[in-house]
Amino acid sequence: MLVQLGKREPKPEWLKVRMPGSGRYHSVRRTLRELGLHTVCEEASCPNMGECWGSGTATVMLMGDVCTRGCRFCDVASGTPPPLDPLEPRHLAEAVGRLGLDYLVVTSVNRDELSDGGASHFAQAIVELRRAAPRTLVEVLTPDFQGSVEALEMIIDAAPTVAAHNLETVERLTPRVRDRRATYRQSLQVLAHYKRGGMRTKSSIMLGLGERREEVLQAMRDLRSVGCDILTLGQYLRPSEKHLPVEEFVRPEVFAELEQQGIGLGFRFVAAGPLVRSSYKAGEFFVQRWVDGGA
Repeated sequence: MLVQLGKREPKPEWLKVRMPGSGRYHSVRRTLRELGLHTVCEEASCPNMGECWGSGTATVMLMGDVCTRGCRFCDVASGTPPPLDPLEPRHLAEAVGRLGLDYLVVTSVNRDELSDGGASHFAQAIVELRRAAPRTLVEVLTPDFQGSVEALEMIIDAAPTVAAHNLETVERLTPRVRDRRATYRQSLQVLAHYKRGGMRTKSSIMLGLGERREEVLQAMRDLRSVGCDILTLGQYLRPSEKHLPVEEFVRPEVFAELEQQGIGLGFRFVAAGPLVRSSYKAGEFFVQRWVDGGA
């Protein structure tokens, strides 16, 4: 199932990726920077940035690049963030128009210091996108907003195409992996509320942090119990020496087995693989299952 790590052991061959460099990659990068927009692709050191940007897709991160939480797996800076930029939603819509995107993933840092956790700002960005690019499908990957029903309702009322929130890891490891304010049950409640609001829902789990196979399957069952439609499973990669170590490299065939088990549990779609991330090929997966599938 796994490849144990030594201090100097290189990553397995299946985790090696090409360096970015296509013309489309540079175009996406330039446009986002000109408009002062942050991407989780860069902030979280995503290994698929070259592939996704090269195909004209990016995951934009709202509300700055400093998070009020300190999850032990995440490479986004933690601290006291600056005030929100009121023009950010408009700039995001402008960027989508300039890039001609068909499918956009919008996420954000946690802003626990704000009374609504930044939900109104997030919702305004969705509204601006709908106005500026009505044909663009919008997937949102939101914080938990500390479980605030009012905040979650703001997102639902803005009517994104997909509402996502990540479980991240199995229940036993949650206190070690995530910030103390991000609990396993609260994340399930967020997804349950989105589903009750009529949303297509999505979540993601990282492997390689010391979880057991049965714990992963239980997390998958828990997600299905709240109606989660889409699941992604990927390999955790340590961003720096300050972050949690990788306990194991899970082999591609194990991801393939989990993908099939997820389909058997009733997920509408499961993407599983060492380099899969929450937003990886999100548009392709959605079009394949909901648009081409006619649902």
